[in-house]
Amino acid sequence: MSATAPTALRLKVMLDFVPFPRSLATFPALPDRFSTGVGPSIARCNKDQKAIQILAHFEQSASMWLAVLPSPSACWLRRVSLPSRFSSRIPMNVAAGQSSDRNRPPDCLEQLMPTSPISARTAGAAYPASTPRSDWSLAACSSRLGTLIAALLTGCSSLPPGSDFPRKASSALAHPEETRLGRQFEQGVREHDGNSGFRIIPVGADGFLLRMQMINAAERTLDLQYFIFRGDETGKMLTASALRAADRGVRVRVLIDDGETEAGDEQVTALQAHPSVEIRIYNPFAYRGHAKLFRAVEFMFNASRLDYRMHNKLLVVDNAVALIGGRNIADPYFQIDPESQFADDDVFAAGPVARTLSATFDEYWNAALSIPVEALSGEKPSRAELDERREELEEHNQQPKADGADYVKRIASGEPFNGITSGRLPLVWAHAQVVCDSPDKKNVENGAMVGRLMQRPVARATRAVQSELLMVTPYLIPGNEGMQLFKDLRQRGVRVRVLTNSLESSTVPLAQSGYMHYRVPLLDIGVELYEIRSLLGNARGSGQTEAISRYGNYSLHAKLFVLDRQRLFIGSMNFDQRSMHLNTEIGLLIDSPELARQIAGRFEAMVQPVNSYMLALRRNAEGALPSVVWHTQEGTQAVDYVTEPARSNWQRAKVDLLSLLPLDDEL
Repeated sequence: MSATAPTALRLKVMLDFVPFPRSLATFPALPDRFSTGVGPSIARCNKDQKAIQILAHFEQSASMWLAVLPSPSACWLRRVSLPSRFSSRIPMNVAAGQSSDRNRPPDCLEQLMPTSPISARTAGAAYPASTPRSDWSLAACSSRLGTLIAALLTGCSSLPPGSDFPRKASSALAHPEETRLGRQFEQGVREHDGNSGFRIIPVGADGFLLRMQMINAAERTLDLQYFIFRGDETGKMLTASALRAADRGVRVRVLIDDGETEAGDEQVTALQAHPSVEIRIYNPFAYRGHAKLFRAVEFMFNASRLDYRMHNKLLVVDNAVALIGGRNIADPYFQIDPESQFADDDVFAAGPVARTLSATFDEYWNAALSIPVEALSGEKPSRAELDERREELEEHNQQPKADGADYVKRIASGEPFNGITSGRLPLVWAHAQVVCDSPDKKNVENGAMVGRLMQRPVARATRAVQSELLMVTPYLIPGNEGMQLFKDLRQRGVRVRVLTNSLESSTVPLAQSGYMHYRVPLLDIGVELYEIRSLLGNARGSGQTEAISRYGNYSLHAKLFVLDRQRLFIGSMNFDQRSMHLNTEIGLLIDSPELARQIAGRFEAMVQPVNSYMLALRRNAEGALPSVVWHTQEGTQAVDYVTEPARSNWQRAKVDLLSLLPLDDEL
């Protein structure tokens, strides 16, 4: 992480809470410390005083929030009764305070405010509109603030809260051949010289159906490991399916990262009350509510730990079959939500590779960063809570879905899972290598411990390419290492073609702002760049129907490399600095010309002018830097854009402003 990262992180986490001035003229004067204390990455912006003033505005706003925390006796916080377990760790005049007006539910925001006045506009921006009012009651605020303050007072701990909670190690099913799926695919392994069987799942809805049907087929064990597990339509249906598996006596283990948790996602944790279910949270926040402001404050005080996330996506049934790729558990990832579709891929895997994937799950499950849910909540969910959740889930399954499809009926049909198990949808048998980061990737990177870094085998495989590299990545921030890799390939005459998100299709402005800096250098060395459009002209290869494509909310989320059309990588790793250095990742390197050709065919379909922008350099007047032109096709007409296509001028301006921040190491 660069020297400027602490300041950049503070600015980054404040973006959601700081009101943006309508005019640049309203920015305050630039503080001396800001122009001298953040290093060369921002110093290069000194030519543009307005840009510096923008950053100063965020810095001053961040300071406003942080200023109240070292001296809580000056805040409204002293009126809050904190839980007794925290009383000894905070000033006496704060811990002893009682609210004299319990009929008035105070805003937690007011409790964090200094006694000096603050504008209503700032206060409104910091009060999350999506937060239920009950979340801001006096008792709730007291508990949440107490937890947050205790977390801040502990300093930057290397281990998360609950790390000392007693827990039992567990492992994958020792004899998968004793299950129906194990016996069925073991025969295929023998017939194919010990190789594993694979099938790419490119259609989003099929990815959901296959997960449901695999869970329904589980006999002994079920392991789920995800970066995001939403409490939306598909999330609830998968939760209900896992609960039914537990009712059948299947041991269920669920491991979820805590970095992107939202209100409602905790619906899955009620399953912990079931004797056959265990749920663990990877690298959790101490604050267990959903107010973004509180999470942001905790992040700023403990960024060195909380910035480190588990990005893996994996489902394993009976240690016999697995599903791995880039899809999280949420409606957009299955491309059934008209408001948002994240195009991605899974690969179904059976045979020896499934057991290796199970071993990686065990390693993460038993890691010090994986914390049991009851260690964070203080108690295990009750049986009554579980019964209530069961009723809600069953009722939800009968409700109509957003895209009008009857998924209960489609799940019951058994497809595509029955087609795979029967051989009607044949597997491709090939040798494969599981590539995976160690759970404590940060310590492996800094040399504090021995372990695995998956970027190394992926980089070796990429450097070995002789003729062509095809890459699909939603976020393209190669950094110095990635740029050198591309340069080396191009110097050897390797054709390099990359498909990523356009500004209009991107849902992550920060990532897009980092990518902007690399477009001209990549084009200059001969990399062929394509950016997907949000409104597709042809749905072939997109993973979704033409009907849902018409909404114009398409976005890439797949992570795929095709190496000389002989091998492929598929997994959770983006080609960005976060995947390389901050997040743990997992994937497969598969030696299969047939699968490589399948992915290459879809790549060719998606880079057609009706679906993507093809980028090119435009040489400007002598001495001026080259600029980018976006070539595409509207209907039957070829069109060139010299201004970056965007959904709005505000979207374009926001990304331009974010691009001034030195955040590449975080993206």
